[in-house]
Order: sequence, then structure tokens, then C-alpha cells
Amino acid sequence: MSRIGKKPIVMPKGVKYTVQGNTVLVEGPKGKVSALIPSGISLVEKDGHLNVERENDSQAAMHGLARALVFNAVEGVTQGWKKELDIVGIGYRAELKGKGMVVFTLGYSHPIEVPLPTGIEVTIDPKQTHITVSGIDRQKVGQVAADMRALRKPDPYKNKGVRYSDEKLKKKVGKTGAK
Repeated sequence: MSRIGKKPIVMPKGVKYTVQGNTVLVEGPKGKVSALIPSGISLVEKDGHLNVERENDSQAAMHGLARALVFNAVEGVTQGWKKELDIVGIGYRAELKGKGMVVFTLGYSHPIEVPLPTGIEVTIDPKQTHITVSGIDRQKVGQVAADMRALRKPDPYKNKGVRYSDEKLKKKVGKTGAK
């Protein structure tokens, strides 16, 4: 049995789900999120908990995945998801331009404009070096944060660039001068 697939999903008050074919639509206080569930996997509700069950062992590989996708949707419509990024480097910063555009200054010859997809919100602290990406769709939040990090990955020698706040970096030792 899948360890993750066996865990029941706690359904908070105000969260409803509907299954249509191979998609499940989860509605909650923050909005609606849809998740795909593979064929042969079904959702069963028992006393406030949602269980993900499979028909037979041929769907074992998808059991935990389906449970994780439904759990992420339920968590997203109740609390939401967020990723935090730090910008490290002299003169490196980010600022909001309008409602759906983030402008990065990362040491290139030009500023980089990143448009935000619908359902994603970005907040930037007053120092312009800490970014919080938030939304209800976990996959979309993670992808936007990864795209922002990819603009200037932390370099291995000075660790300058855009990084996740909880990311641990290994600093390389540079070359030593000739003696």
C-alpha cells in the first residue's frame, strides 16, 4: 500500500468537492482549484475525511500522487500556498509595476519584466530584496517562484542572485593567488 495514499484528507468546513470524469474541482473560501485524478482511483468521503482508494494494485504508482494532488487543492483553497525568495547582491532588487508585473534589476544591462499569471499575487518588502509569491494553486506558485529564481541563480563563489529563503547554499572557495 502507498503510505501517502492511505492517509485521509481532512475536509475543513466550507470546502466542497465535485468529481467530473477524471478531474476533481475543490471549492473553498479562497476560490476554486481543479486537480486531475488518474483512472481507477476514486474519492470516498467518510465522517469529514476524504479517502483516496484504488481499484487494484496496477494503480499503485498513481495512488499517492492522486492523494497529494487532492490534498494540495484542499490546502490551497483553505490556507493558500506561498514561496519566499531573497535577492542578494549590491544593487539587485525587485519592484512591482502596476498589479501584474514585477521588474527585476539583477546586474544585467537592462531591467527584467516578469508578468504574473492570473491567481498569483506577489508582495515585495520595503527594502526590495524579499519577495513573497502566493496563490491557491501550488503548482503555479512553485513555477512562478522557480522562474524568478532562474533569472539569476545564486553563483557558487559569492552566493549573489535570487534564492529561496529556506535554501541552503554551499559556497565554493575561489582560487588562491600565485606565491
